[in-house]
Amino acid sequence: MLKKLIFPIGAIAICLSLISWGVVGHRAIGQIAENHLSKKAGAAVKELLGSESLAMVSTYPDEIRSYEKYAYTAPWHYVNVAHGLSYEQFSAQLTGMDKPNIYKAILNCSNDLKDPAKSKAEKVFALKFLVHLVGDLHQPMHTGRSEDSGGNGIKVKLMRKETNLHGLWDSGLIDYAGMSYTELAKSCDVISKDEAKAWQKDEVAKWAFESYEISQQLYAEAAQNAEFDYDYYPKHADFIKKRLAQAGIRLAGLLNEIYK
Repeated sequence: MLKKLIFPIGAIAICLSLISWGVVGHRAIGQIAENHLSKKAGAAVKELLGSESLAMVSTYPDEIRSYEKYAYTAPWHYVNVAHGLSYEQFSAQLTGMDKPNIYKAILNCSNDLKDPAKSKAEKVFALKFLVHLVGDLHQPMHTGRSEDSGGNGIKVKLMRKETNLHGLWDSGLIDYAGMSYTELAKSCDVISKDEAKAWQKDEVAKWAFESYEISQQLYAEAAQNAEFDYDYYPKHADFIKKRLAQAGIRLAGLLNEIYK
């Protein structure tokens, strides 16, 4: 009996260590997206998800990725490129990559939702991943350097507690804020209609480059001093809230376009 329990428990532990933006962050993004869906997109989402919401399905890709059946989806959550690139250089590297990455996965999931040949089950799968991956792409360390696995290899401390740069930005700072996902969504979703429309017009490559630029700053800060004090969260709170808001609003824009 004990042997039978080892794998599920281990799987749960691995899943929890891989949840980007944390459960709270991803659900907040899903909630923000729902706030900005058109009627047609909202109806299409309901047709696929039934009683489930975008917020509640947002962590599905992290929940399944430790299982061998879904191991092929692991590279979908990030992209690693060289540091110090201009937008043109970054975009050329990103769009020219052959191997699986988050940029390609977002485009593929979007295309699957548009494809009339795809089954409902395939579209549900694509939608759940799209919700999650748009969130991941707006987490700066998901566009980090390959040599340290997107900041996983950069050891830091926050208030004397040991972690790594990637984990700190995945869920550590959101957990530090201590809000529920509905509270977090409400505090982030305060963007004007004009700004929201401008964000939605940006290409997916630009979303990635924004994260890339922020990650360069975060790397530089960690290199200067890897022991962060109580003022680290306040200094970066606006970054976090803006990226969560952008993720939710852009996800809604993407779904509105798909189902227009």
